[in-house]
Amino acid sequence: MDSTNDKETGVTTALVPRSFVTTGLFVLALFYTLYLARDFFLPIVLAILLHFLLRPAVRALKRARIGEPIGAGVVLALLIAVFTLAFYELSGPASQWLAAVPPALARIEKGIAQLRGPVQQVRRAADQVEKMTAVAARKTPEVQIREPGLTETVFAGTRSLIATLSVMVLLLYFLLASGDLFLEKTVKVLPTLTDKKRAVGIANNMEDHISRYLLSMTAINVGLGVAQATAMFIVGIPNPVLWGFMASVLNFIPYLGAMVGSLTVATVGYLHFGEVGGAALAGLTYFGITCVEGGFITPMLLARRLTLNPVILLVGIIFWGWLWGIAGALLAVPLMSSIKIFCDHIEPLAPVGEFMGR
Repeated sequence: MDSTNDKETGVTTALVPRSFVTTGLFVLALFYTLYLARDFFLPIVLAILLHFLLRPAVRALKRARIGEPIGAGVVLALLIAVFTLAFYELSGPASQWLAAVPPALARIEKGIAQLRGPVQQVRRAADQVEKMTAVAARKTPEVQIREPGLTETVFAGTRSLIATLSVMVLLLYFLLASGDLFLEKTVKVLPTLTDKKRAVGIANNMEDHISRYLLSMTAINVGLGVAQATAMFIVGIPNPVLWGFMASVLNFIPYLGAMVGSLTVATVGYLHFGEVGGAALAGLTYFGITCVEGGFITPMLLARRLTLNPVILLVGIIFWGWLWGIAGALLAVPLMSSIKIFCDHIEPLAPVGEFMGR
């Protein structure tokens, strides 16, 4: 009897490491696939998240006896019109500031070069010693690989962005127009009543959580953008609407967005005023308003709606930013929130959901 138990325990113990190895390999393969096929997955994820955001508006139109296909078209047309207008109005000032960056960087580099005089002397001395001790050798022809220019890079990036947005808009329309079709199909194919209830609970909870979070954060970020634009106007920074719009977008990235925005505005202040004092005033004003929003307004309005561990949240932002670039950093919070909701409803994954929470 004891030998049988020992055999069973040994089998069970042997299966545990094997399951961990299998799970680890699966996770690594999943991450590699997401990275390798990011051009395929990114528009799909964007469309799904925007579907959560815009679904309440389509349902409201449906209650007003406007069919879902027409309602989805109306909502998408309004969304595209708003972003097209914003791009048209802000592209001019943004291009002017980007054109002013290289001369400013040259001035900054010249100022830093004056402070690096002793270091350069040591470097020149080291170069002379290296030349004296070098062994004469036949000069071999060097093959130089021509890197793509700025125009080619920008054109390629713009073409890829247009393709991604086109696929995303098309998929988003069909998701909004289809209503609850995919949920009904999922419930229909699941074998047991328990699985059906679980699927409905996951779908409803995820849609409610993500849509409320995105709507709340969008409203908060619009208010933050107005506050930042007003503050930049008072400080005397040109094109305050541009920096307010930038603040609204960057605030979707917790922690890192405030740092990037503050450094950007400080650089703009230096370019405009030509002195460190102006740069400090602009950067500290931007950072102070963001701290008030992040420390008081957002926690008061969202309460505990987003219950993610701050450390896990920061690591997730860095990871998704590395995986999918800027778009990944913007999508990190709703993606991690969706993963947590899914884990909370699946018993084997409940420890993962607990670990991700506060």
